[in-house]
Amino acid sequence: MQKGSIRVQTENIFPIIKKFLYSEHDIFIRELVSNAVDANQKLKTLSSIGEAAGELGDLRIDIKIDKEKKTLTISDTGIGMTEEEIDKYLNQVAFSGAEEFLEKYKGQNEANIIGHFGLGFYSSFMVSDKVEVISKSYKKDSKAVRWECDGSPEFTLEEVEKETRGTDIILHLNAESEEFLEPYRVSSVLEKFCRFLPIPIFFDDGASKGTEKTEKAEGDENVEKAVEEKQINNTAPAWTKKPSELTDEDYQNFYKELYPFGEPPLFWIHLNVDYPFNLTGILYFPKIKQSYEIQKDKIQLYSNQVFVTDEVKDIVPEFLMLMHGVIDSPDIPLNVSRSYLQGDPNVRKINSHITKKVADKLEEIFKADRTQFEEKWESLGLFVKYGMMTDDKFLEKANKFHILQDSKDGKFYTLEEYRIATETLQKNKDGKLVILYTTNPIQQDAYIQQANDKGYIVVKLDTIIDNGFLNQMEMKWENVQFVRVDSDIVDNLIDKQEAGDSVLSKDEEATLKELFAVKNPEVNVSVEIKGLSAEAPPVVATRPEFMRRMKDMAAMQGGMGAFYANMPDEVTLTVNGNHAIYKNVLAEVEKDKQEKVVHNLADLALLSQGLLKGNSLTSFINRSVELMS
Repeated sequence: MQKGSIRVQTENIFPIIKKFLYSEHDIFIRELVSNAVDANQKLKTLSSIGEAAGELGDLRIDIKIDKEKKTLTISDTGIGMTEEEIDKYLNQVAFSGAEEFLEKYKGQNEANIIGHFGLGFYSSFMVSDKVEVISKSYKKDSKAVRWECDGSPEFTLEEVEKETRGTDIILHLNAESEEFLEPYRVSSVLEKFCRFLPIPIFFDDGASKGTEKTEKAEGDENVEKAVEEKQINNTAPAWTKKPSELTDEDYQNFYKELYPFGEPPLFWIHLNVDYPFNLTGILYFPKIKQSYEIQKDKIQLYSNQVFVTDEVKDIVPEFLMLMHGVIDSPDIPLNVSRSYLQGDPNVRKINSHITKKVADKLEEIFKADRTQFEEKWESLGLFVKYGMMTDDKFLEKANKFHILQDSKDGKFYTLEEYRIATETLQKNKDGKLVILYTTNPIQQDAYIQQANDKGYIVVKLDTIIDNGFLNQMEMKWENVQFVRVDSDIVDNLIDKQEAGDSVLSKDEEATLKELFAVKNPEVNVSVEIKGLSAEAPPVVATRPEFMRRMKDMAAMQGGMGAFYANMPDEVTLTVNGNHAIYKNVLAEVEKDKQEKVVHNLADLALLSQGLLKGNSLTSFINRSVELMS
């Protein structure tokens, strides 16, 4: 038996320390299973070039719990290690076995065997009082050896009996880590980190002991039936295959595998890049309901099929964080940090590439099947608008497939199509195209009808992102102004040709103006008399476009924004002096009834803007009942 001390070179201690600075305690399972995968992959490589004689046999990884012994064992049937190799890989901590292996077999499919063999192994001491390694090399006439260490620099190394090739790592778990003797705990970690590793993985929870008792259909005699082994991972997930090898059903099934309870996706993009960086993956556009139960962090990052993280903010553009799926790049190491991702040039290239691929895919779908694209716009629009706001390169491409929906007939327009459809009708005094929009087609129906009667097209911008979107686009699109259909600015647009003097006398107008000067604690009201068409409502409530937008944005920001959002609204009541109702109002001899009728007309206008609340709404209801009585 050999005894000695593990040799750690001072200048290389920092990479080792980093291995212990894991943010997640359970990461040791990923490291050890990844090493086991590497051992199997190395053997496959050696066999393919004729350096490993004989049959490969059953390449696999087994994970086993033994509650009585308080051990967790991870076994592989891979390359194994000789006594000299164990001394080099485990006792000389500064050395990484994968680096030497890659250098020796450079150019021979080394991308499949990149790993951190010999380094990540030391994460096992985070959870163990003692670690045993029993290994037998693939090399002919090799003797099996056993290495043992309790986490101190001292170790023992001796020859033992082992029939099969490969390595067993036996963790004697410490008292603080006995959670990893519970099958559900280990299963959850394997599900998270190892579900798509390329070597079959089998988990024995120690409960079945390999057999179970069953009864024959005829008689009471018990027989033993071998328990069927269950593989816990998919060794060939969809993203590792070529797009030409996959059907739509394959993509849909893989989505179900990732998100068992999710609705089917809208579209997907298969990433497959080998220059100037390596990147594979599948990104899905999920259905996003009007309720905006938006979930981020649904994209998983892998490195050679080993799970790294689901926090991919610096790899995937911010506006695509609502997408689902998988990206895999061996150019990103397993143990990544935010600062690494932010500074790595490959990450920046990947980010730009994903943006381009998404834009190209959306443009392709828009051109090939616009009807299908429009049907799914409710969900797609959120991605597109967010991207246009935050990424100018995406904006340039998205201008071709971003669409606006008419609130009247549901027809869709690109910006250029909308410009052509409205011709010169919807231009302001500066010659800018005015895009009339509604944030609530039901609540703002009366305003929409007025606009439609004039030949205007009112589009729907009623999602959670639209207030910020239109503010951004007014800066990014040339000669475009957005105006909400119930805004005071619309008065100048819609009625600039037809609004004029009312049929009322100056005295009647003055009387009405005085009657409409109602008090509302939540709204600052101003009144003006106009001669609108006889078919227009008797009174219209409008709000200053700029102030309304500021209040809407402030309400979403919280903090001091909430203070501004709760300030009283500024409202203009435009009284239509040409409406027939005012003949009766002015002829009413009962002053009290006359005031109540006018107050109700004013409240109806405020109600159409959603500005009648609390006590004011209660008073309106009571007053209406009284007038009907």
